[in-house]
Amino acid sequence: MANFYTEHPELRFHLNNPLMERICELKERNYKDKDEYDYAPQDYADAMDSYDKVLEITGEITGEVIAANAEGVDEEGPHCANGRVEYASGTKQNLDAMVKAGLNGMTMPRRYGGLNFPITPYTMCAEIVAQADAGFGNIWSLQDCIETLYEFGNEDQHSRFIPRICAGETMSMDLTEPDAGSDLQSVMLKATYDEANQCWRLNGVKRFITNGDADLHLVLARSEEGTHDGRGLSMFIYDKRDGGVDVRRIENKLGIHGSPTCELVYKNAKAELCGDRKLGLIKYVMALMNGARLGIAAQSVGLSQAAYNEGLAYAKDRKQFGKAIIEFPAVYDMLATMKAKLDAGRSLLYQTSRYVDIYKALDDIARERKLTPEERQEQKKYAKMADAFTPLAKGMNSEYANQNAYDCIQIHGGSGFMMEYACQRIYRDARITSIYEGTTQLQTVAAIRYVTNGTYASILREYEQIPCSEAMQPLMDRVKEMTNKLEACTNAVKEAQNQELLDFTARRLYEMAADCVMSQLIIQDATKAPELFAQSAQVYVNYAEAEVEKHFNFIRKFKAEELESYRKKIGRASCRERV
Repeated sequence: MANFYTEHPELRFHLNNPLMERICELKERNYKDKDEYDYAPQDYADAMDSYDKVLEITGEITGEVIAANAEGVDEEGPHCANGRVEYASGTKQNLDAMVKAGLNGMTMPRRYGGLNFPITPYTMCAEIVAQADAGFGNIWSLQDCIETLYEFGNEDQHSRFIPRICAGETMSMDLTEPDAGSDLQSVMLKATYDEANQCWRLNGVKRFITNGDADLHLVLARSEEGTHDGRGLSMFIYDKRDGGVDVRRIENKLGIHGSPTCELVYKNAKAELCGDRKLGLIKYVMALMNGARLGIAAQSVGLSQAAYNEGLAYAKDRKQFGKAIIEFPAVYDMLATMKAKLDAGRSLLYQTSRYVDIYKALDDIARERKLTPEERQEQKKYAKMADAFTPLAKGMNSEYANQNAYDCIQIHGGSGFMMEYACQRIYRDARITSIYEGTTQLQTVAAIRYVTNGTYASILREYEQIPCSEAMQPLMDRVKEMTNKLEACTNAVKEAQNQELLDFTARRLYEMAADCVMSQLIIQDATKAPELFAQSAQVYVNYAEAEVEKHFNFIRKFKAEELESYRKKIGRASCRERV
C-alpha cells in the first residue's frame, strides 16, 4: 500500500529536529492536558509518537485515496448550480476520508475538539496532501484560517466556530476583489452596522476566492465610511448558515481544478466583527497571509516531490538507444538538481515552521499569563526569524515547484506533453504557487529589508559556527564565500543610495540570500544524516554557487544609468494597432 509519509524518510528526519522538544513543551504547557484528555501525550516521547502516527495515517489516506482520485477530480472539477458549489465526486470522497480520520482542526486546543498539534507536523500533513493532489490540498488546508480566528476572535466565537472546523467543516478567506488583487488597501466590499439586528451587513463582490462556498469565511471589508486605505478595513466572520452570499461563477483555471475558485456576491449578508475595527488589513490579514504563505510553501514542496517522483520513475523505465534514459548525463543532471532543490527547499520550509511554532506558542501563553523576561526575549527572537524566513520559504519553494514540474515534463519528452501523464497536471497545478498568497515579487518586497539590514547575513554567520562534518567542510567554505558576495552586493547597492536601483536589484539579492540560507541548512542536514542528504548537499551547493555568482556579476557590473534601458517605453504600434 502506498504511504506518502513512510515512503519519504526525509519527513521523519525533519519531524525529529531538536527544536521540537521545546515546541512540544510550549504547545502542551508541560503536558498538563494528560489528566483531562485520554488522548493527550504524557511526555515528549509520547507527543512525538502521536505526531508520527497521525502523519502515517495521513500518508496512507493520501497514497490510497486522494492520489487515486486526483486525475478524476482534475477532469471533473467542481460545479456551480443555483449559487452553490458542488465538489467533484472524488473530492467528496477525499473530504470524507480526512474527516473520518479526525484530521481537521489539528492545531486547535483539545477543549474545542482539536488535536493541539504544533504547526510543524500539520505542515507536513499539508505537504503530503499536496503531493497527492494540490487542488484538494487547497480545500483541506484552508482549515488553518481557524488559527487567525483563534488568535483574534473572542471566547464566544471560539466556542461557536472552532468545534465546527474540528468536526470537518471548511473555511475560506475572502480578500481579493475585481479591483483589488495584491493591493488589498483598495478593498471596497462594504460593511454596515445593522442597529436593529445588532449585527454587521456585507455588500459587494469578492473574486478569486479559493473554496469560496465554504462553511465559514474570514472576510476583509470596509467598515469605515469615507476611507480608501487600509485603515478603514476590518475583518468579519461570515457563516454560510446565515445565507446572503451566492457563488456567481467558478473560475475556469489552468490548474488545481479540484479547488473551486469563486466569484462571490454579498447581498446584505449577516456577519460579525473579528477582533477590533480598523485592524483588518493592518494586523489580522497580515497574520492570516503569513500562515497561508507557509501553507503554499508546503504545497510547493509537495508538488516538487510529486514532480521528482514522476520524473524519476519515467527515467528508470524509458529506454532509448539501448539503455534507460536515467543513464544519460543530461537526464541525471536534471533529476539530481530536482532532488537537491526539493531537499533544500523542504529544509527551509521546516526550519521556518519551527520558528513559527515557537513564537506562536509563546504568543498563546501570553494570553494566559505574563511571559517571563526570558520568554519575551525568546518570543521576539523567533517572531523575527519567522518573519524573515516565511517569504523565503514561500517564494523559493514555489519557484522550485515550477522548475521541477518543468523538468519533469522535459524528462518525459513528447509524452510529457500528452494529457494521459500525471506530469502535465503537476505542471498546471504548480503554476499558481508563485502567484497566489503574494507573488514572488511580493515575497521579495517582504524580505528585502532583512537583506539590507543585515539580518540574513547575521543568521548565515551564526550558521557558519555550527559544526559540520569533515565531508561537508569544503562545501561550508564555499558557502562562506557565497555569503561574502551577498554582503558585497548588498553594501554596493546601499552605498549607491538609489531607491530605484535597490528595487531593481532586490529580486537578485533576495535569491542570493535564499541560496545561501538553503545551502547552510542542507549542509546541516547532511552532517546529521549523510545517507539522506549528502548527495543533495553537493548538488545544491554547486547549483546555488552558480546562481550567486550570476547575480554577483550582474550587480557589481550594473550601473544606475542603465535603468533607462529597462523602463517601460511606448514603442511603435503594431500593424494591427495602426489599422
